[in-house]
Amino acid sequence: MVTDAEIKRINELAKKSREEGLTDEEKQEQQALRRKYIDAVKASLRANLESIRYVEDLEENGPIH
Repeated sequence: MVTDAEIKRINELAKKSREEGLTDEEKQEQQALRRKYIDAVKASLRANLESIRYVEDLEENGPIH
């Protein structure tokens, strides 16, 4: 899970990158934070997709709890 502070930092680094550029250390930090964010989005999407149940399956097998 990505915290609000991490999202804020991603945005700060993006703004700084556009305005004045980043140091090598900041570029590495930005890359790591972006990867963490992307992985969290993928995990959330995967969980949502896996929770989908088709109506036909529910009618044949009864509700899944």
